[in-house]
Amino acid sequence: MQQAITEAKKAFERDEVPVGTIIVYENNIIARSHNQREMLLDPTAHAEMIAITQASTYLQNWRLNDTTVYVTLEPCAMCAGALVQARVKNLVYGAKDEGCGACESLINLVNDPRFNHRLNVVSGILEDECGELLRQFFLERCRSG
Repeated sequence: MQQAITEAKKAFERDEVPVGTIIVYENNIIARSHNQREMLLDPTAHAEMIAITQASTYLQNWRLNDTTVYVTLEPCAMCAGALVQARVKNLVYGAKDEGCGACESLINLVNDPRFNHRLNVVSGILEDECGELLRQFFLERCRSG
């Protein structure tokens, strides 16, 4: 999770919402990213989406079986759906997202029995540190108007 936090800090420095993601396969980091919506002018450029693409390229397969995704914020519906579609095995995240979280908070897409794939989910890992980055980011944005 520390590596995902490092990615989130990169987003913060670039005035992006500070969310970071890494993907691990066989104890190796095969993808790492942070939010890049502002830079790419792309609403889908969430950290998870970019990392999924990187991991798929690395593995030369769209199926990310036996991977673990670490992300600093609970994934939204778009990202949760992509994790299911990619057949990710494990999701580990830091802070809950009460407004958009689609893994536990609002809905639970990653464990909906109607889908053909479900993920193992561990939440709250380094939750305070992950959440503090987000609080600082939005506090600074409020101050600057």
